[in-house]
Amino acid sequence: KLTTEQLSELQGSTKFERKEIQQWYKGFLKDCPTGELNQSDFKGIYKQFFPFGDPSRFADYIFKVFDRNHNGTIDFTEFLQALSITSRGTVEEKLKWAFELYDIDGNGHITKDEMLTIVDAIYRMVGSMVQLPEDEDTPEKRVEKIFHLMDKNNDGKIDMTEFKEGSHQDPLIMQALNLYHGAV
Repeated sequence: KLTTEQLSELQGSTKFERKEIQQWYKGFLKDCPTGELNQSDFKGIYKQFFPFGDPSRFADYIFKVFDRNHNGTIDFTEFLQALSITSRGTVEEKLKWAFELYDIDGNGHITKDEMLTIVDAIYRMVGSMVQLPEDEDTPEKRVEKIFHLMDKNNDGKIDMTEFKEGSHQDPLIMQALNLYHGAV
């Protein structure tokens, strides 16, 4: 059971109400009796949602963003904070979170290789479930299209400002950011 102090801290750091936090905690403990979610179990969850593709690589990158203290597991606080941003966060909060996902080495810039790594993982995850337009039917084409849109100074990398501005111009990105909005 969460202490009053823990509940207050989670209310302050997420967009969930006290009762919702308690419900999420109950469910989290049911699925993760140790109070922590490891990378292997996290991949298993993704596999349930994407049975026709291979979500393992994408799940690895998402796990890295969830695991704020980089200890190799996701505790309830990390889980709820990430869930709060992805489901109820503002567009700006979601963009910052997405930027962290694509900026694999955490240096403040997204290179083509980093973006290709994530986009390729997404394409593998969705498998043949999604029919893509010809100019985006490979990860490489999608990355070229995104870089053409976002890399305004043509330096071969995208910073946070370029990412935010470019994302607002790409209907697919905006749609993806709002996919889970208000869902939980």
